[in-house]
Amino acid sequence: MGSSEEKVVAVIMVGGPTKGTRFRALSLNIPKPLFPLAGQPMVQHPIAACKRIPNLVQIYLVGFHEEREFAMYVSAISNELSVPVRYLREDKPHGSAGGLYNFKDLIMEDNPSHIFVLNFDVCCSFPLPEMLEAHKRYGGMGTILVIKVSAESASQFGELVAEPVTNELLHYTEKPETFVSDHINCGVYVFTPDIFTAIHGVSCQRKDRANLRRLSSFEALHSATRNLPSDFVRLDQDILTPFAGKKQLYTYETMDFWEQIKTPGMSLKCSALYLAQFRFTSPNLLASGDGTKSATIIGDVYIHPSAKVHPSAKIGPNVSISANARIGAGVRLFSCIILDGVEIMDNAVVLHAIVGWKSSIGKWSRVQAEGDYNAKLGEAVVVEDEVVVTNSIILPNKTLNVSVQDEILL
Repeated sequence: MGSSEEKVVAVIMVGGPTKGTRFRALSLNIPKPLFPLAGQPMVQHPIAACKRIPNLVQIYLVGFHEEREFAMYVSAISNELSVPVRYLREDKPHGSAGGLYNFKDLIMEDNPSHIFVLNFDVCCSFPLPEMLEAHKRYGGMGTILVIKVSAESASQFGELVAEPVTNELLHYTEKPETFVSDHINCGVYVFTPDIFTAIHGVSCQRKDRANLRRLSSFEALHSATRNLPSDFVRLDQDILTPFAGKKQLYTYETMDFWEQIKTPGMSLKCSALYLAQFRFTSPNLLASGDGTKSATIIGDVYIHPSAKVHPSAKIGPNVSISANARIGAGVRLFSCIILDGVEIMDNAVVLHAIVGWKSSIGKWSRVQAEGDYNAKLGEAVVVEDEVVVTNSIILPNKTLNVSVQDEILL
């Protein structure tokens, strides 16, 4: 197949409602992939990155959320990007590789030469076109995006060793107990269709081992994978680990930013990274203002066109304001995410916080966090006038008429 005829598809793994529990109270009424970062749903950042891949013909979102939760979003983003985006719902968790194989026929419908696989909850610059070019030069089955991190944090992720000249993956281990390497797996891959043969092989081996275990009670008692069904296949432990060192897998190192979005606190940091990236990729999305006819804007700020912000407000850096929010006179916003329909009344202050949908913050009130904390208000929380909320998490539909500090209000 010539390069002009090559087709590429992308698969973004979006998990399901049994995931994202650490993201509550902000994922109680919306799937985590649709939670806004830098004014856009979390999953939209990798989707927009996929749009830059040459010869992209289809983007699939694979998970086990209810289809109705994604239907409107998938339709809207398909029209916006002019690229077909489709949600594929798993009947049960199959693992990252098993989920891919479960929809093999659909994914291969356009006979693609390459398949990108991305986890939705990573935040990075997604250098996908560059990664594809490197993958073609390597000539292997797959290429993994990797990054160098501190030795102290590496054990939280999949650590790997690559050959320094050829970039071949030599060794991979998921969250090791002892230090292996300061290079980690970023959760972004590109494969040839041979990946399906590899996944099928793992599944068949597991079936064969299951049959043998029926003959050996000792083996059944001591097998680490005895409870895994044959169609549950993980990309990391079941593909990367056994195929390392076999000239099948290679690495592409990013020198840019990378984070994993596991908690609401990380969402503020990642929102800041995406807002900073907008300077280069989408400068039209960033607000500006000097306090004369519009609010004073400092640093990277996103304001939805439908939001109303008083000219005397001071906004930024690292602030995103969603649809239909109302920001009053003299308000100060710094490092925060303001979600749809929020009202922040005159002279209120929000620092290092996430303010949930349709919440209200009264006049002269403060919602703030100190140190490494973030304050979080769930949906429809009311903070009355002259109340201070510090380092606290407030679940939905609560009214605060007294100040709180270091509290979780259920």
